[in-house]
Amino acid sequence: MATATKKAPAKKAAAKAASNGAAKHSAASSGTHTNGSAKHGVAKASKAIPPKKAEGSFSEIPGKYCVRDIALADEGRKLIQWAESRMPVLMHLRDKYKKSQPLKGLRLAGSLHVTKETAVLVETFAALGAEVSWSGCNPLSTNDAVAAALAKSGISIFAWYGNHEDFYWCIERTIDLKPNLTLDDGCDLINTVHEQYADFARKEVIGGTEETTTGVQRLRARAAAGRLFYPVYAVNDAITKWDFDNVYGTGQSTLDGILRATSVMFAGKNFVVAGHGHCGQGVAKRAKGMGANVIITEVKATAAIKGVLEGYRVMTMDEAAKEGDIFCTATGVKDIIRKKHFLAMKDGAIVCNTGHYDAEINLKELAEVTKSKRTIRENCEEYTLKNGNKIFVLAEGRLVNLAAAEGHPSEVMDMSFSNQLMCHLKLAEAYKEGKKLPNQVLDIDPAQDEFIAETKLRTMGMSIDKLTKEQLAYINDYNAGT
Repeated sequence: MATATKKAPAKKAAAKAASNGAAKHSAASSGTHTNGSAKHGVAKASKAIPPKKAEGSFSEIPGKYCVRDIALADEGRKLIQWAESRMPVLMHLRDKYKKSQPLKGLRLAGSLHVTKETAVLVETFAALGAEVSWSGCNPLSTNDAVAAALAKSGISIFAWYGNHEDFYWCIERTIDLKPNLTLDDGCDLINTVHEQYADFARKEVIGGTEETTTGVQRLRARAAAGRLFYPVYAVNDAITKWDFDNVYGTGQSTLDGILRATSVMFAGKNFVVAGHGHCGQGVAKRAKGMGANVIITEVKATAAIKGVLEGYRVMTMDEAAKEGDIFCTATGVKDIIRKKHFLAMKDGAIVCNTGHYDAEINLKELAEVTKSKRTIRENCEEYTLKNGNKIFVLAEGRLVNLAAAEGHPSEVMDMSFSNQLMCHLKLAEAYKEGKKLPNQVLDIDPAQDEFIAETKLRTMGMSIDKLTKEQLAYINDYNAGT
């Protein structure tokens, strides 16, 4: 997916609040933002809201928003404005449709990393008439300043950095809006709607979108089992998403996260990338560009051969565990690095993950062979094994590019989020025209990909050739020979 801006100021704010007694406060009691939800028509929850588990200081208006500190809103607004200046395609679409209000009367719940880029998308939905309620899709990817800015602008949002124990509480609050559109990254929102509110999903939800590879895989499995109750566009599978966001975005932001968490030198290191799909390819290319010796582990022969032809070594994880200095998982599958691998690693090995979930690195098995653990620097935990070796795990095994860095650059998220918007416009159009789309995982129209790519090129001051009538005729002439 998506990108994150740094949350250090929010962490400091949280620590300061805790030291002051961690008294819970609302915007009303703190004298800050007093709601503004009428601006975007945020609906009130129709049921009693259960308490969250987290203790400490929050800015909260029940049923409207719950963020770490509304006082961070001005900082967050600057970050959003920065992202807007680097997302010309999405801003073009906002300007194009804001007068016609194509999403007016519709309610959209989203679960996607709360970053400055996501905020541009959220406010575009609101500008086009939708009622929006939002949560993060990973406990460590929310930028608290951005969340505060969205809350202050009137968006219903339930998100803060480190919401581990309240992750699903936040998702549930977005469902309180009774959405008829969903936007997901990882399928946690869609899964919650289907499993906890199946009748509502069947009768009230028009459709949705899914941002990431893992989520699309889960949706296809749900559809194959006959358990997908509304149509969902596979945004991840758009060419202008996975050939750019997944490759160039993940590659750059993952190395950025590793550097921020360790400040280690890549040149000369053995850098093991588990998985050589789109995301793994991006990581491997950037690591190689920084002078690392790249090793690929794979279960798919075709992906492995691509690695060989790029000049990488290919081997099993059992073999790579003995040679690697830095390990990065990018598979979307659990238990990629396990106890036997930790025990085989060099003293001082660095381990991280850039796949959607934190299950790729088996931290429970690491704990079994660990005698002590400490945080040695932000987003870097030192595990001292019983054999005396030290293993350094970054960002709790979660998305290192989001938890430890700023995630994908705004420029590449511009195309991904333009796909998100255009898919929801299609869902809204079909609904208003009385068309019923099949309850399937829907592919992106190639014409949409081309439109987004052409618009992106135009904003970059570039143009491309066009085929002549004669060339088009030649292409379609099956009698044309040598």
